[in-house]
Amino acid sequence: MSRRDIAVTGVGLITAAGTDAVTSWQGVCSGVSTAAIDPELGDVPVPLACRVPDFDAAAVLGRAVWRTDRFVHLALAAAHQAVTDAGLDTAAWDGARVGVIVGVGTESKDTSVAALRKYSDHAYETLSPLTVPRSTVNAAAAEICIALGAHGPSMAVTTACASGATALGTARDLLLADRCDIVLAGGTEAPVHPLTSLSFSQMGALSRRTHDPQGASRPFDRARDGFVLAEGAAILVLERAGDARARRAQPRAYFCGYGSSTDGYHYAAAHPEGVGFERAFNAALADAGLSETDISHVNAHGTATVMNDRIEAAALDRLFNGHPPPVTSTKGVTGHTLGAAGAIEAALATLTLQHQTIPPTANLDQLDPAINLDVVAKQPRPHRMEAVISNSFGFGGHNAVLVLRQAQGSTHRITGADSHGTTGPIRLR
Repeated sequence: MSRRDIAVTGVGLITAAGTDAVTSWQGVCSGVSTAAIDPELGDVPVPLACRVPDFDAAAVLGRAVWRTDRFVHLALAAAHQAVTDAGLDTAAWDGARVGVIVGVGTESKDTSVAALRKYSDHAYETLSPLTVPRSTVNAAAAEICIALGAHGPSMAVTTACASGATALGTARDLLLADRCDIVLAGGTEAPVHPLTSLSFSQMGALSRRTHDPQGASRPFDRARDGFVLAEGAAILVLERAGDARARRAQPRAYFCGYGSSTDGYHYAAAHPEGVGFERAFNAALADAGLSETDISHVNAHGTATVMNDRIEAAALDRLFNGHPPPVTSTKGVTGHTLGAAGAIEAALATLTLQHQTIPPTANLDQLDPAINLDVVAKQPRPHRMEAVISNSFGFGGHNAVLVLRQAQGSTHRITGADSHGTTGPIRLR
């Protein structure tokens, strides 16, 4: 443990694979996609989505539900999970030293589109006075602060699909600068809306495999044709390692490195040579004090678009000198949660370290022959890991790379599906 290590002491996780860290992990390890035809998307060309199952926001959050939108509901629920997991008493903490940083890709479409309808119909008197506070991207961070009594720095971070990872990196910087003692950080997104689906399909970014919804999200596969829109949230509790040790908290992992860069190349496409990603990757390793030979696994951005998967794969092949470690993309199961993806995948990378098991990439039937990666497929792979990397990239050329290191003694037994998908005990905090 170094003085620059940040301890991950709590994880809150809500995905289409499950409504907490345990069930999400089990779902991701199953390797079965959660994509389905979504009736609420109506007659848009690509009515596919990965929805969080059986999530009753009112039961979880009570009265806060009426004034907030779904992306906030998901973030609040994940924050409550994370704080409980970390063993923190919000009534006793020094709220002025607690920060909240939440990555969100875009404003809430549910509220903004409804408001536009009222405007178009000249129904001005029926427009809710909560339209602005419900839809703005900072609503998730603000509501977490209100609910949990966090009074330190708080903000929304928006770097498109890298937002969740950028939020975690920003939180790391705040802790290392001694601006906070605890930061709740992560990402949230609830983009499953007809307008969002239509917009991405017009760009050619979505899979059109409507005849086979479960097979639609297929990162690195030869037959991939785009991503599947998804919702979800992840919030991590981050503390300086020494502070976590002082309160006898058992870290799930150490967040030991962060690198960020911008391509400055195109408003939507990644640089074809992956040079921005390479800068972020090298910066993250330098921050962690590690080399590429210390990395045992990569949780790839892996969106299942033809171009982005090839660019990421080629860059990884180059960065690891032709010998990349085992790679996975959990988006095969969860779909692409946009601004939440980097945080969700950081949470899953944390669980990967704890379990010493790599989840499979769903729907990988035939690896693209242009991709030189060892992509884990079909079933989870037990693998000895001390440090892993999680990649996130966003429209506008935003790149964020996180390095996580194993925390010794961080595994605990619970009952559920084990790392091979059979019934029995698994190791999870």
